[in-house]
Amino acid sequence: MNFLAVDTSGKRLSVVACKNGKKFVSTAEDCFHAHSVRLMEEIDGALKAAELTLSDCDYFAAVVGAGSFTGIRIGISTVKGLCLACGKPALSVTSFDTLAYAERSGKTLALVDAGRGFYYACGYGENREELVAPAYRSRGEVEELIKQGFAAVAAEALDIPAKLVDPAEGLFYACLQNGGRRTGAEKLAALYLRRSSAEENAK
Repeated sequence: MNFLAVDTSGKRLSVVACKNGKKFVSTAEDCFHAHSVRLMEEIDGALKAAELTLSDCDYFAAVVGAGSFTGIRIGISTVKGLCLACGKPALSVTSFDTLAYAERSGKTLALVDAGRGFYYACGYGENREELVAPAYRSRGEVEELIKQGFAAVAAEALDIPAKLVDPAEGLFYACLQNGGRRTGAEKLAALYLRRSSAEENAK
């Protein structure tokens, strides 16, 4: 199985290429406002490292959220373009999947900083089945889920204790596990759990 997956949902841009089950990762740190500038360069780097061409890939995957509204749109648009250009299917992966599959053991609460003391959160069981639906939650709600036995994981340090994991590794395993769920590129859609800051400020 060969695939190319991109994650533009956070500060770090990650591209994962897989050739016959082997992982190749290209990343750009502190890329929060430069995803559109760096993405194609990182895609090229991952493909070269894996000695893959776009046509060699069985499918392309995009992280659809939650996270940066602009970053998510860039990743989805790029993957849709690759799918249409190469006639390949697409796989939708959430930022929560990238965290849960990086841990891959026990009940896991995947957390993404939503700002202003809130978090995007999703709970997973031991087999990575979704137990708590993705939602925009307060600190109190997150702490209550942790009391229920969920171990918090995140890609970066938060105001709430959470184990730091590598989302690029999680993206790789999420794609390997869920590649059979790939669909047409037109089905790729952003996972937004709240309104954007621009929409909120316009109230």
